[in-house]
Amino acid sequence: MSTDITERELTHPWEGVLIAPARGSDGGVLVLAGSSGRIERERARILAQQGFAALAIRWFGGPGQPPGICEVPLETFIAAVDFLRLGGARRIGILGVSKGAEAALLTAVHDTRVDVAIALSPTSRVWCNVGPGHDGAHHPYRSSWTWRERPLPFVPMDDSWVPAEPDGSPVAVRGWYELSERTFAHSLPPAEILVDTARADLLLVAGGDDAMWPSLPFAEQLAQRRRSVGAAVRLVARHDAGHRPRLPGESSAPASPRFTYGGTPEADTLLGRAAWPHILDALGGGGADER
Repeated sequence: MSTDITERELTHPWEGVLIAPARGSDGGVLVLAGSSGRIERERARILAQQGFAALAIRWFGGPGQPPGICEVPLETFIAAVDFLRLGGARRIGILGVSKGAEAALLTAVHDTRVDVAIALSPTSRVWCNVGPGHDGAHHPYRSSWTWRERPLPFVPMDDSWVPAEPDGSPVAVRGWYELSERTFAHSLPPAEILVDTARADLLLVAGGDDAMWPSLPFAEQLAQRRRSVGAAVRLVARHDAGHRPRLPGESSAPASPRFTYGGTPEADTLLGRAAWPHILDALGGGGADER
């Protein structure tokens, strides 16, 4: 299915774009990038072409926002849910990747109006800041998120970690996260994302070769948390895919001079293709049977 769409640029309360079917839609989806900080126009566009009102926003690094992912208010995303509902959306989804997946899951935990959370390359717990806060400082480590002006409990990073790659080469930071989990094991329980308490349906998409962080083990932890209370969950995985699954119709992800993401373009495309019908089904209100 493809449909005529309209695009509306937004400047308040955040920079963004609303891309929606010209005939309107009662399904809305908030689209969140990860630590790139970009507005995910292409992803929003392909969702709009499938009949959903897709809102992609800049959630850090914009006017009035922290320059990094540091104490970002979850109210940022609550306001986006408000926006979609005011626009006529009766079913609300949030689709995020990486740190955007962390935000999607936390918003679903804190806002019962979220009907489905779709987490690509997720984490199962809250991590510290990536980049500076309003004060311009990267350290000391602080939470990535706040709720009602209070920082959420978080896991800091162990700065004794040393990359395996030679200087100047793109770095796989997965080992940094795995070391930090061991070093700060006492910080893990309070930082867990309590998806077992969320009303929303949950769809998880992860690659076993993710080189940024261990998103497949994280996704399995999230799925187990849901199953522990009898809540439905779907997990779509490929063991050879990396951190950046590509959905049908999306351009290939650009190479980074700083990081290596794992997987291959082929595997990442296959993971996105496998997840796509589940994404459309979840946004459309299909049952979240465990897979």
